[in-house]
Amino acid sequence: MTDVVDIEGLTKRYGEVTAVEDVSFQVRPGRVVGLLGRNGAGKTTTLRMLLGLARPTAGRATVFGHPYAQLPRAAHRVGVGMDGIGPSNAATGRGDLNIWAKTLGLGRSRVEEVLERVGLADDAHRKLRGFSTGMRQRHALATALLADPELLILDEPANGLDPDGIRWLRQFLRSLADEGRTVLLSSHLLAEVEQTADDIVILQRTLRYSGTVADLTRNGTVSLESSFFDLVGPAAKEPSHA
Repeated sequence: MTDVVDIEGLTKRYGEVTAVEDVSFQVRPGRVVGLLGRNGAGKTTTLRMLLGLARPTAGRATVFGHPYAQLPRAAHRVGVGMDGIGPSNAATGRGDLNIWAKTLGLGRSRVEEVLERVGLADDAHRKLRGFSTGMRQRHALATALLADPELLILDEPANGLDPDGIRWLRQFLRSLADEGRTVLLSSHLLAEVEQTADDIVILQRTLRYSGTVADLTRNGTVSLESSFFDLVGPAAKEPSHA
């Protein structure tokens, strides 16, 4: 079975600072994969390199066997939700999605389908500037789903969600995998990812783990949180000030 995502030896340096170093992992089809790490561990940088938004210093990243920029019908096969790929605050929720749908060659009926699916149909007439953080996250998911993609790449999709929203997101992501889609999401919510993901990738600039949740947690006998900190070590101490 061909891997959906294949990352080999990926490295990114900004001058003398190395953000990501020699990272390799694969994402199998039909799986929910959690990309974990502390702030600054290289999660978003890795996703940006995968999507062709940042050029690697070394290594390669492919989606469905191609660099993203060379993937035929990339915007239809890969749905993306991350900062920097977002809506205009002046538009309504429905209006923004209609713009995206027109760009993708889709009809307005598809917009109504995704609004209903993410629970925004009743609020889609409102301006995006008035959306709560949780509503914005749902809107980002609707945008990512518009073209009915095989793969979704989501950067911190649970940010700003209340407990009800987080529970909804967990069920939503699992439903996508049940349909045969693949989901790669970055997060720092360890307990939630433990309940949602099939596989885990842990970064701390370098790769610390890539494998199943079951193997990492010894089939639930240890917590993901405990295993995570064993792998990444203690946080760097803040300098003390007199």
